[in-house]
Amino acid sequence: MLKTYDFTRLLLLSVLLWVCPPLQAEQQSATLTKAAPLFQEASFDKTREAVDLLAASGDPEAVPYLQALLDGQLYQHKEQGTLVIAKDANISDELRKIPTNNSLRKYVRGAIGQLSLSHPDAAVRLTSANGLLETVTPEMAAQLRGLLDKETDSAVKEALSLGLAMADLNAADKAVRLTAIESLAGNLHPGVRNRLTTMTTDSDAEVAKAAQAALKTIEDSAALYGHVETLFFGLSLGSVLVLAAIGLAITFGVMGVINMAHGELIMLGAYTTYIVQQLMPNFIDYSLFVAVPVAFIVSGAMGILIERTVIRHLYGRPLETLLATFGISLILQQLVRTVISPQNVPVSNPSWMSGSLEINSVLSLTYNRLYIVLFCLMVFALLYFVLRKTNLGLQVRAVSQNRAMARAMGVRSARVDALTFGLGSGIAGVAGVALSQLTNVGPNLGQAYIIDSFMVVVFGGVGNLWGTLVAGLSLGVVNKVLEPWAGAVLAKILVLVFIILFIQKRPRGLFPQKGRAAGD
Repeated sequence: MLKTYDFTRLLLLSVLLWVCPPLQAEQQSATLTKAAPLFQEASFDKTREAVDLLAASGDPEAVPYLQALLDGQLYQHKEQGTLVIAKDANISDELRKIPTNNSLRKYVRGAIGQLSLSHPDAAVRLTSANGLLETVTPEMAAQLRGLLDKETDSAVKEALSLGLAMADLNAADKAVRLTAIESLAGNLHPGVRNRLTTMTTDSDAEVAKAAQAALKTIEDSAALYGHVETLFFGLSLGSVLVLAAIGLAITFGVMGVINMAHGELIMLGAYTTYIVQQLMPNFIDYSLFVAVPVAFIVSGAMGILIERTVIRHLYGRPLETLLATFGISLILQQLVRTVISPQNVPVSNPSWMSGSLEINSVLSLTYNRLYIVLFCLMVFALLYFVLRKTNLGLQVRAVSQNRAMARAMGVRSARVDALTFGLGSGIAGVAGVALSQLTNVGPNLGQAYIIDSFMVVVFGGVGNLWGTLVAGLSLGVVNKVLEPWAGAVLAKILVLVFIILFIQKRPRGLFPQKGRAAGD
């Protein structure tokens, strides 16, 4: 009885295995079934006909088969003729690989893009339309015009129109070519510029002249957007300079302390970001929101410690203050080398700061620099509010203008000095958080910004926050404008020479202090 049962199960299994291949054929769409005999011919021309058939069908099921053909993974059952996608290296002898060549693969890419234009997702359609821009054939153009009439997404419609205009550049009719050239004038797509460049030597003088005029319009637009990009890079560099200098504007500008350890306080903020990311590795996207207040506290506390232990004994002695703070900067550098690492440490960018905002084909704004500009303005606004609208700010301004009178009015100048130095140092730490997203984080990070910070403060006007903002942004833009023709090093030298000459004419900077403080 048991043997009979086993024999029956074996018989049923054999029948199922015999029936499965026909079931696979039935599962394939009618379009694939119709195209299968063309693949059997073992001819590139017949394979191209099969690809045309699949592309014209609009059947989304054909896309993975065309992709498999492109990747060399499309096979055909020798006896049944069914199409099979196989990725395993050990292919059965019953399957025959469908051969391709470079020309056919290029054709298949166009067919995949053509099929994807019918996808319900507008993003997929847009990607496909952009991929077809330079490969639209006269046969495809008719279908694209039909899709253009039905398309509802403006970006996809624009891409389809561009592809059709590119195809019309190859038209035999001169009027069609001239119309296409006119429609492409001002378009910044690289393919358009390349195609029009080749048409400037067209045998027809009128077509060549029209192509030259369109190309001139494109180059003028590209140059304009190039200037916009330079301005953006200048503002981002200026924002970095403002962030690095705005804390120094308080300690040097308001208190008159030459703090050569300011760069190392920036460096502490950057290392704080690194430590925060090490403590929360699974929440990198949120790490900066934690790092900003922590860096402010760490650098601010270090600043208060420096002021209470060293600087308060050196008020009125600028040379000794400079030498003492320079020694502190070396101590902080060595402390970081000993405790953390002498090498640069990796600080990750959150996902929301990665990538860029693409305006067009020649202009894109990186998110990290865009956020740095916004962050700089936020820090400036917050600091300005603290100094102008709070009791601490009132006391800071009182002590900086007339220390003796402020003390006579009951202001605890020693406490104000410590808090002011801590505030400036804390802002330096916040600047370090921002710089960690733009540059390498290492023990020497602060040295690269200390001189620039002093330049910004002196150029803007000692003790004036608005001067620091205007000076930092101005120097950043001027630096980036000079770099293309002077180089990065010579540009910095020219800026330094300009500041020296400017200070000879206006020793108090762009926005000099007024009132009692101006006479000190």
